[in-house]
Amino acid sequence: MTFATLTALVLVCAPPHADKDHEIVTPDDTKWADGPPSLPKGAKMVLLDGDPTKDGPFVMRVKMPDGFKIMPHTHPKDERVTIIAGTLYIGTGAKFDEKAAKAMPTGSYGRMGAGVKHFGYVKGETILQVHGQGPWTIDYLDPVDDPRKKK
Repeated sequence: MTFATLTALVLVCAPPHADKDHEIVTPDDTKWADGPPSLPKGAKMVLLDGDPTKDGPFVMRVKMPDGFKIMPHTHPKDERVTIIAGTLYIGTGAKFDEKAAKAMPTGSYGRMGAGVKHFGYVKGETILQVHGQGPWTIDYLDPVDDPRKKK
């Protein structure tokens, strides 16, 4: 994903009730936009805090439809995920293997260290809250799996 593309998403998804001293975002404030091009089609996102294209903390939510898959990939920095709704199945390794994935139901939290090979899929519509340090990127192990390279 280019920084320009993610920056455009940041502007579309920025919460309306933010100032320097505090920030409050209610469910009615969230305006879902198409997910970043680094995720397969069908993902939606909303930025809650920060800017994932720049150095510093950020918080975003990602909504995925039933059956959504994220093929094996890594991140250059730790990724922290809280399951807001639905169930994420997460596995480690270079091969996508549903049987090796662990269920993370609503309310679960997980951290994947920088450089750890992992993959995921969801059952039922699932909303994740991703919080970490920018810039956030996703590097697919197999270039064929990278949605940015598909036309």
